[in-house]
Amino acid sequence: MNKKSAAENTKRVKGISLWKDAWNRLKRHKLAMVSLVIIGLYVVLAVFVYVAEFADWQLSPLDWNEQVAKEYQAPTWSHPFGTDFLGRSVLRKTLYGARISLTVAFFASAISVAIGVPLGAIAGYFRGITDEIIVWVYTTLASIPYILLILAFALVLKDKSINLEWANMGVLKLTGITSVYLAMGLTSWVGICRLIRGEVIKHKDREYVLAAKSYGCSNATIISKHLMPNVVHIVIINFSLRFVSFVQAEVILSFLGLGVKGEPSWGTMIDSARLDLTKGYWWEMTAATVAIFIISLALNIFGDALRDALDPKLKIE
Repeated sequence: MNKKSAAENTKRVKGISLWKDAWNRLKRHKLAMVSLVIIGLYVVLAVFVYVAEFADWQLSPLDWNEQVAKEYQAPTWSHPFGTDFLGRSVLRKTLYGARISLTVAFFASAISVAIGVPLGAIAGYFRGITDEIIVWVYTTLASIPYILLILAFALVLKDKSINLEWANMGVLKLTGITSVYLAMGLTSWVGICRLIRGEVIKHKDREYVLAAKSYGCSNATIISKHLMPNVVHIVIINFSLRFVSFVQAEVILSFLGLGVKGEPSWGTMIDSARLDLTKGYWWEMTAATVAIFIISLALNIFGDALRDALDPKLKIE
């Protein structure tokens, strides 16, 4: 066989990135793709409500406070989820509540990642006294029941003001939704911090890190450009899985009166509807519960599939 025929018979093997491989594997998971579509619809709805409010669009479906029928009207074709005690559409309130719950979950997840990831990376890389201090802090927080810790932070932050005049931002008053996602974000970084710390400890003595040190790279460069890209998939997976718990935590806080005021959320809907159940008015409670169930189930299914797709140990064709 001559060189030309050998070259023709040789197939060029093209590499594939982790992200492209993960996406290809995720696409084969039909239930995960359906869940992704459901999550996308919820997100689009929340963003649309924000844009409509910012642009001051006078759209009837967004006017949740409008009386559309008589009080406590059972579900009909014109009002699929019925009306509440003021004759307002429960469907409109349910759709509007997605904005509150998704906003709280997103910002709480972002805050927890912003705190937990750097602290976990610093603790795992430097070890010693730095590691001991960080481990002591998150161990102390982890020893307190999570719901009680959130309630304590929410009560402390409620109606407080932060002076930001030094940054030409005036005074920021923490009310409603702001205090909710701050309380959840400041108390929920322990899990991701522990995970990142363990992964950094596992990676810090590998060859590519030692090679970076031999080239004279600084510690900050090694952590940000070499270690973090190898553990970022854990951050993404944790973000998606924690999203569900934050949605549920917002419902609990709103139910206890520590959430948003003057706007519908799924928690406030459940709180206002709990007394109506004894009167036989079940539709508002059902609407909020179904909305929470659908997004929670979709996020759990997609998070599990994403974890399987990004885990290199589970590459089973």
